[in-house]
Amino acid sequence: MDPCAFVRLTVDQLLLKLPAVPRPSSGAAGVHPSTSPCFCTLHLQDHPSSLSRTAPLPLASACLPGGASGGDPVVLSLDAAAVQKLSGRPVELVVTVHAGQSKGSTSTGCGVGASRALGKVRVAVDVARAAAGETVVARDGWMDVGKPASSAARAQIHMLVRTEPDPRYVFQFGGEPECGPVVYQVPGGSAGGGQRQPVFTCRFSAGRRAVRTRSLTSESSMTRSPSRRLRSWLSTLHGDGDKRTQRDQRKGWMVTIHDLSGSPVAAASMVTPFVPSPGSGRVSRANPGAWLILQPTGAGPSSWKPWARLEAWRERGPVDALGYRLELVFDSGPVECAVPIAQSSISAKRGGQFVIDPATFPEGSAGAAWPFAGGFVMGSTVEGEGKASRPTVQVGVQHVACMGDVAVFIALSAAVDLCMDACKLFSHRLRKELCQDQDD
Repeated sequence: MDPCAFVRLTVDQLLLKLPAVPRPSSGAAGVHPSTSPCFCTLHLQDHPSSLSRTAPLPLASACLPGGASGGDPVVLSLDAAAVQKLSGRPVELVVTVHAGQSKGSTSTGCGVGASRALGKVRVAVDVARAAAGETVVARDGWMDVGKPASSAARAQIHMLVRTEPDPRYVFQFGGEPECGPVVYQVPGGSAGGGQRQPVFTCRFSAGRRAVRTRSLTSESSMTRSPSRRLRSWLSTLHGDGDKRTQRDQRKGWMVTIHDLSGSPVAAASMVTPFVPSPGSGRVSRANPGAWLILQPTGAGPSSWKPWARLEAWRERGPVDALGYRLELVFDSGPVECAVPIAQSSISAKRGGQFVIDPATFPEGSAGAAWPFAGGFVMGSTVEGEGKASRPTVQVGVQHVACMGDVAVFIALSAAVDLCMDACKLFSHRLRKELCQDQDD
């Protein structure tokens, strides 16, 4: 497989050192840097705002050493098209320091709210060297913010800025996952503009018919697992005791990923129905629906094991969003354990990105149980409600030893995409492709 050249720009050890200034009187109004939270916005000069970020900026005492750890790292990911565009010219990272409250976050890059800009710093970064396979430290230390009239009024920011290669395999669904599309690989070295190669086919089934026709979750294969919890998950696929209609719950959906020879190599199976919480038409965080991501054991066509569990719900609050939680599942003899690897939300209106990356998941980056060696693991695009979705999937090269490793990520991306439909308000109808067994 031919990977695409991605570059990862990381800004770490963020700290702000402010000059000593008199505190405002109790009746004074306005933003004052010594009494207000500080943050910074980061972007590449003359590049789309999609690569902008907003990050909190911890204050450092003047007596703190320059090697203080600072805030959480901020990551800008440059895809193959951006790398090709930026490799032939100087590139500057622009960091603007603000005092006051930000409306944004490290992932959204929203507005700056009621704040005052204290100044900017610029750091030259070398995209071409990173794309060629070299890790380059562009800055490590303190920098003056802006151009103050005197050194006594000078604020300073501490940063560790580095660019490093981050090659990824890129795949794209040829259509919506529920429509049985072909999955293509996007070739590297061409900014995504070369001839795509088919690598998988995707098959979707829904409702009770899916239970009758699929063989990969047969009771005989699953009862071999020592995990009682796993058996209870999969038993929901076969139960018809709950007679509520499709309007009251969404259940039985399944996506199977096949290689070009027609053999199933991964699957995503809805094991907990998506049902509305009492008195509302939405799937709640307290009672989420769930999928199991499955991979074959090699013992036969009906022998599969769980790889991960994905839960999803509809968030409440000022932003209408799809919330999700992903954990890897391990079967260790009589005890089953799960390791969380992703948790976030995606705008129900605009869509967004589903990502597995220790840089964006603090529990993963700090925990000894993080199961992946290396940086970026996987990312997948998700369209908002009512929009045709053809997910584009990126997988870090270091996490792929064979096509089977890719297949589970493809199955996962299909499940995430279908969660947007499964968590749709129950007052709205689903598309016919998702209700094919409604009349059975």
